[in-house]
Amino acid sequence: MNDEKYETLCQKIEMAHQITGKKWVNLIVHTLMEEPKRFSEIHAYIPDLSKRMLNERIKELEDNGIVIRNVISDRPVRIEYSLTRKGTELGRALQAVEKWAEKWL
Repeated sequence: MNDEKYETLCQKIEMAHQITGKKWVNLIVHTLMEEPKRFSEIHAYIPDLSKRMLNERIKELEDNGIVIRNVISDRPVRIEYSLTRKGTELGRALQAVEKWAEKWL
């Protein structure tokens, strides 16, 4: 691998760690792997996570194209969060880490 490709790869790996290294991100992604969930459902799954921090992390995940906010125009209007294709692939990668943690930690 030439130096330029190596440097680009290192930058991408660092960017990935900046996203996944933030507290609660992996659990939020894990929570959304099976199906879309409302804010309160995510919060119930991760009770130690404050609502303010959950809101902040969801916005960051939206900005990074990992989570999408879906407005469902029922009465009353509901908002659900789901993983994008990018988010689903991240979730699959994180499942490998979960298996490693289960085995070794």
